[in-house]
Amino acid sequence: MAKEWILNQANMRWGLTRMTKVGPVSELIRKCSPKHVDQWEGYYYQNAYPKEHLENLGRQLYIKVTEVCQAEIDSVTEQDCMDFIVNLVIKRTFDGYQSEIQTIYGQLEHALGVKIEPASDEWDRLYNVDFFILVKGKYIGLQIKPAGYAYIPQIVNELGFQKRTHEKFTREFGGRVFYIISVKEGDKKIIHNPDVIEEIAAEIQRLQSTVP
Repeated sequence: MAKEWILNQANMRWGLTRMTKVGPVSELIRKCSPKHVDQWEGYYYQNAYPKEHLENLGRQLYIKVTEVCQAEIDSVTEQDCMDFIVNLVIKRTFDGYQSEIQTIYGQLEHALGVKIEPASDEWDRLYNVDFFILVKGKYIGLQIKPAGYAYIPQIVNELGFQKRTHEKFTREFGGRVFYIISVKEGDKKIIHNPDVIEEIAAEIQRLQSTVP
């Protein structure tokens, strides 16, 4: 598993399996519609690149891992590691907190005219919400994401799970969960998807109009 992680990280870093390197594999496999892997293997070698091409890419990956990555690892000091952890836990956490405050409290509260409160750690774990709005005993959930989050592989894999937890939140607390996309503009954060403000306002109105 550790070896696969190293190879995967290096491969993503240098893009050795991008479409420009190995061809449009998703499109090709759909055209092939293989029943077995050997069918797909033969089709790929015939219609995209020969096996030697992939092996050459593997050799390039080996050079990157054993020379470039190894040299970078050798340059890491104990002080680098200590500074990294301290910076991650203290400075980056603070910067993230400031970003949330600027985005949520500075812009959403002003635009919506309602109080927005931070969710508990339990709600964060169970429902994937960072903040909530209380409306007549019901709750609207808010989750903050950086611009471009939908293209980060690790987060893409989590979206299905988050959707289920958000649906659970709605069933249990009555209100929808909304993504607030935050992007940096100069020295401040702004809402990258301002249309969500109208959507949240409509949800507030819907909950306010419900009969208790």
